[in-house]
Amino acid sequence: MRTWLFAKGHGTHNDFVLINDRSGMLNPSDEDVRFLCDRRAGIGADGFLRAVKAEQLWFMDYRNADGSIAEMCGNGLRVFVKWLMEQDLVSGDTVDIATRAGIRHARTTWDGSISVTMGVPTWDMNPVTVTLGDRDYSGHPVDVGNPHCVVMVDSVEELNELDLTSAVHSDHFPEGVNVEFVTIVGDSHLKMRVLERGVGETMSCGTGVVAAALNERMRTSTDHPDTLRQAKFKVDVPGGRLKVEFDDQGEAQLIGPAVIIARGEVILPHG
Repeated sequence: MRTWLFAKGHGTHNDFVLINDRSGMLNPSDEDVRFLCDRRAGIGADGFLRAVKAEQLWFMDYRNADGSIAEMCGNGLRVFVKWLMEQDLVSGDTVDIATRAGIRHARTTWDGSISVTMGVPTWDMNPVTVTLGDRDYSGHPVDVGNPHCVVMVDSVEELNELDLTSAVHSDHFPEGVNVEFVTIVGDSHLKMRVLERGVGETMSCGTGVVAAALNERMRTSTDHPDTLRQAKFKVDVPGGRLKVEFDDQGEAQLIGPAVIIARGEVILPHG
C-alpha cells in the first residue's frame, strides 16, 4: 500500500493537489496523477503540483489533470509558493522557483496576495483558427511558457453563452493549446473563460490571464502605438479576479490570491 502526504489549494478556484517529494523519489505516474485529480474517486483537482528540491531551489513539477506534463501554471505557481511558505520550506517574503519555463520570482504583497513573475510572453500578430464544436474562431497565439490562443468575443452575454464542454482543435497547435475567450468590460478590464489543455473548462487560468492581457495590450497598440504604455490590467474569471502588470522590458507579473484548504494522507491504488 502506498500512502502520500498531500495538501490541496486553489488560486481563484483553480485547484491543485500538492505533494512534497523533496528527494524526487516518489516518481508519480500518469495514472497516479489522474487518480489524485479525479473529483469522485480521488481528491479532485485541475492539476497536480510536486515539489522537488533542485540544488538550492524548489522545482515545481506541474501536471495537468489527465497526467500530461505542462510547462507552466500561473495559479499553480502562486499556490505552490503559498504552500512552501506555510510549511516553512522557504523563508522570507520572496522566493525563486524553478519551473519548466525557467526561474520564476515570487513575493507576498501587502494584502496577502502572491505576485509571481511570468517571464516575457510573446504575441503573434498573425491570427489562427481554432474550432470549438461546429464553429471556427479566429484568435492570436500567445506563448507564456505554454501555448495559448486568445479569442475575442463581442459581449459578456456572448461569453456567458459559450458552450465550452467540447474540445478545441487547431492544426496550428498539434500538441494542444489553452484557449481563452475574452471580452472587454472596461478600461484595462477584461472578462474571460478558458479551456485548459488536458483539463477542460476551469474556473481560472493564470497563464491564460496573462495571455489575455498581453493580447489586449498588443491588439490595441496595433492601431494606437502609444497605448503600449498601458501596462496594468484586471481580468475577471469565473473564480475571481487577477491582476497583470507589465514592466518596461515586457515581463509580466501575475498577482492574486492563493489559499491552502486541506492537508492529509491519501492512499493510492496499487501501482
